[in-house]
Amino acid sequence: MPHLSTEDSHSAPEPDREARRRHWALFRAIDRRRNPPLRRTDITVTDEPTVRRAVKAAALGNAMEWFDFGIYSYLALTIGKVFFPSGSATTSLLSSFATFAVAFLVRPLGGAYFGPLGDRIGRKKVLALTMIMMALGTLCIGLIPSYTTIGLWSPALLILFRLIQGFSTGGEYGGASTFIAEYAPDKKRGFFGSFLEMGTLIGYTGAAGIVLLLNTTLGPDAMLAWGWRIPFLIAGPLGLVGLYLRLRLDETPAFQKFEAAQHHAPAASPASAEDEPAHPPAGNPGKKLGEILTQHWPALILCIALVGAYNITDYMLLSYMPTYLTDTLKYNEAHGLLILLVTMVVLICLLPTVGRLNDHYGRKPLLMAGMLGFLVLAIPAFLLVKQGSLLAVSCGMALLGLCLLCLLGTMSAALPALFPTSVRYGSLSIGYNLAVSLFGGTTPLVITALMDAFNKNVMVPAYYTMAAALVGVVAVACMKETAQQPLEGSPPSVATKEEALALIAERTQEPRF
Repeated sequence: MPHLSTEDSHSAPEPDREARRRHWALFRAIDRRRNPPLRRTDITVTDEPTVRRAVKAAALGNAMEWFDFGIYSYLALTIGKVFFPSGSATTSLLSSFATFAVAFLVRPLGGAYFGPLGDRIGRKKVLALTMIMMALGTLCIGLIPSYTTIGLWSPALLILFRLIQGFSTGGEYGGASTFIAEYAPDKKRGFFGSFLEMGTLIGYTGAAGIVLLLNTTLGPDAMLAWGWRIPFLIAGPLGLVGLYLRLRLDETPAFQKFEAAQHHAPAASPASAEDEPAHPPAGNPGKKLGEILTQHWPALILCIALVGAYNITDYMLLSYMPTYLTDTLKYNEAHGLLILLVTMVVLICLLPTVGRLNDHYGRKPLLMAGMLGFLVLAIPAFLLVKQGSLLAVSCGMALLGLCLLCLLGTMSAALPALFPTSVRYGSLSIGYNLAVSLFGGTTPLVITALMDAFNKNVMVPAYYTMAAALVGVVAVACMKETAQQPLEGSPPSVATKEEALALIAERTQEPRF
């Protein structure tokens, strides 16, 4: 057996160690070219009071949007009688819901206009503009004379102002969710994003509460004559408050850095022409739209699938359910609104907790739980609602509400992360509004028509919800996890300087051999 000296035994592993060092050096060289080492100036350190002001302004705009749409939903029966008098109650209700859906048909046009514009001139200016248009559209609906006063001009004006509402809303959600996502630190994006959907529920709750109060105090005759106008007229002052809050804010840090990179970007040289630019040129809205449709269509399709499934369940519970309880199940109108009101208040209280959970465990687990919940629990929930007792209806609504809660508290953080900063506002506005137009806003109309076609089968809403949830399950399975990660095309965002230093140290750390 050959003798191995002590010197040989120590020198034998050296080639392997040296090879590992060479491989690591090569890896670091490639990695540095793709991901240059972080500097302190590369990281956004957020100011929490500023973030909270931004969240408040964005959430209030969202609350106003859903306050407006919630009013129309909860007054659908009354609006049908005021603007579409007919011998058939079903025809009048269908006409009212058709006008509700009209606003959603132009939302993609609004998204295609305002979204790319927001990527070019900034999020803040466009969000202020959409706020003004929405407030004016809603206010004008409350001023339209009835059908008995001016005839066909009455529904024509209603449709016109609903179109203005829909067009302005096309730039609202995409901008508001982008605004919050770009302000929030990476590790708290789910928590702060949940407040946007809290605005949704506050808007619905405010609308349901006002309609319930008016129905209770005024009675059906006064509501039909003039009471229905009051909630629409409230939108004017609310719009001014929201506009004031939004105009006080600065542009998002992510967009400011993107814009600065555009102004200071050196001209491309032939040697670097093959490299993909870190920040594509801002361009005009038309070029932005072309870039979105040609370069980001896979993420766009995923966004449409996620939002379509989410909005069908959302509108089914928060918009259609009061009409379902009253018109289909002949449930007491006040009791139905009161149960929905309590359900939404509970959801509002739980939303920040869901935001924290998806920051900790990830967006996909929470979204999958919500979609699977609707798929499995829709039939039991509607069977409970069908029983008609206060306890059964409340339990059925609670089951649906908890499933929706998982989606509400997570979507506003998950959707902006699908797209890079240069096209985030435009892509999200287009994808979101296409899905809402095709699936969300048409939900009350489609369910009402299907129930009429299937001999008033009261389980139709459950089957429609399950079909949407199945699409949602597939979409969630296809998406990437983005929790606690920087937005694509944006620098890392942290809450404190200590987090920034820790992140720099983590990036520059090398292994020991």
